[in-house]
Amino acid sequence: MVKAKKKVTIAKGIKVARGVESKMRKKAGGSSVGKYKKIKKKDFAGPAGGSPEGSFPINDLAHARNALARAHFAPNPEGIKRKVYAKYPQLKKRAALRKKKS
Repeated sequence: MVKAKKKVTIAKGIKVARGVESKMRKKAGGSSVGKYKKIKKKDFAGPAGGSPEGSFPINDLAHARNALARAHFAPNPEGIKRKVYAKYPQLKKRAALRKKKS
């Protein structure tokens, strides 16, 4: 009889086999995997940037700003930025104003 590996929840709607979450944390941009268990799957920008599921939470404006600041750790930073700007368009306007001033 083969025992099935137990699943652990790393976020709402995201379950992985036990031990997989530690491997996900070692990937680029995945250091926060499993730390936000109450956030929904759609509120993460990590997969859009090539990082593991459950990374780069964007559930509120403060986390979205933080995701933009840390996007350079992801394999594809533009994917993170695209997802954040789609959810919070006011941040894109703010970035455009900053570029214009410099």
